[in-house]
Amino acid sequence: MYKAKKARRSIWIRTVLFVSLLILFSGCSNEDNSKDSKSKENKDTAKAQSRNIVVAIPQDPDFLDPHLAEAAGTREVLFNVFEGLLKPTETGELANALAEDYKVSDDGLTYTFKLRKNVEFHDGKTFSAKDVQYSYERLAGTKTGKPLSSSFSNVASIEAPDDSTVVIKLKENEAFFPVAVTAPVIPDGYEDSNKKPIGTGPFKFVEYAPNQKLVLEKHDKYYAGLPEVEKVEFRILPDQEAAFLAFQAGEIDIYPRIGTEKQEQLGDGFTSVSSPQNLIQLLALNHDKKPFNDEKVRKALFYAVNTDELIQGVALGKGTKVRSNMSPIMDKFYEKNLEGTYAYDPEKAKKLLAEAGYPDGFKLKITVPSNYQFHVDTAQVIVEQLSQVGVKADIELVEWSVWLEEVYKKRNYETTIIGLDGKLDPYQILDKYLSTADNNFFNYRNPKFDKVLGAARTEKDEAKRVSYIKDAQRILNEDAAAVYIMDPNTNISFKSGLDNYKLYPIYVQDISAITFKK
Repeated sequence: MYKAKKARRSIWIRTVLFVSLLILFSGCSNEDNSKDSKSKENKDTAKAQSRNIVVAIPQDPDFLDPHLAEAAGTREVLFNVFEGLLKPTETGELANALAEDYKVSDDGLTYTFKLRKNVEFHDGKTFSAKDVQYSYERLAGTKTGKPLSSSFSNVASIEAPDDSTVVIKLKENEAFFPVAVTAPVIPDGYEDSNKKPIGTGPFKFVEYAPNQKLVLEKHDKYYAGLPEVEKVEFRILPDQEAAFLAFQAGEIDIYPRIGTEKQEQLGDGFTSVSSPQNLIQLLALNHDKKPFNDEKVRKALFYAVNTDELIQGVALGKGTKVRSNMSPIMDKFYEKNLEGTYAYDPEKAKKLLAEAGYPDGFKLKITVPSNYQFHVDTAQVIVEQLSQVGVKADIELVEWSVWLEEVYKKRNYETTIIGLDGKLDPYQILDKYLSTADNNFFNYRNPKFDKVLGAARTEKDEAKRVSYIKDAQRILNEDAAAVYIMDPNTNISFKSGLDNYKLYPIYVQDISAITFKK
């Protein structure tokens, strides 16, 4: 009996010890779980309070120096770093920026700008008229004889009579000149813009890692009100599928130029907008390469490309057909009467090819920047369309840097599909077709076009100026200077926690406007 009692007591003691240990470990576990929960809560709170965002872009900048940059994708980023005397608005008008006012002489040759005071560059230097003079003389090439921008080729002189006044004199009247002074202002004498760009804009440069990212942070001394975003990383993601997965995973906050089909796959937690963007997608033809020097061949290709099919199949209906290098978004300057030209007609295309000496068609190569999936998809459809008229097209995919160097600069290509960004100035949209233009990568030459567009630049009467711009579009259309396809809608998606995304009739990302929902 004693043994039995002893055994029961031993069992009772072990049970008490086991329960005590269980409670002890349970308490530790609950405490650990509580710590983990608080840690996760803190991380979520920190993320919610973060004012840093990530924006996906498909390409490296071609230059950090804003006076050398040619690529639209570069300008969309640098828009946040630099300002000119004037700046564009969402409606395509011009508003004061570094200039608080200006006046024009009666003969239209002298512009006098009164500058804004108490403006600081990102390095702390005070902005003055000398900075404007240095920047715009650099663009005009008044000292070197080599203009960096065609927009300033008409400038005769730039003077800074005092710290808050700039006087620009033109060689001849130029109706659209105010658009030119949206060009970026950099510090007087500054020569390191391509390594460390310095401007007066709402964001300042932090770092650039090629093929990876470009980072900007808020300019605390910005004169026009501080942005809510503290820091923005433009993450370079040429692979559109990788960008989309990163966006879905929450690694990216804003996805500009997201494909329409991808945009439609997004569920809750995202906001999307879609709008015409003043960009012309086209099949560019190198006029210095046979057979594209033959007008009949160019017209045949125009008739062979089914634009309606491209808009429905590639843009999923979100695009506007164009028949010249001008988007309907340009309103009064747009030549509406061209809309019915070059209707899809493969039989007419075959007839023109036969008349040009190519009854059995020919071979051509379409060079496409691989980081723009929209252009790649367009090329694939066009290959099939051209095959219907006997033209065998092969696609050559190249990296963006290669496209800029070989196609845009060296003009070493046969055909290419690209999007040409619009400007506020219709002259600047069309001046790439001038025989003497450095950026005339089409190698297009027509003295009549040069004369008409030149007249548009200097004409004081607005009605006549509009007429000249429309005449220039008609000439490009008649010559089939390129196969004009569409102004594809720009699609932007962003996290639902963001607000106030602004759309402009030019190719920019205005991070200063972004706000966070409460």
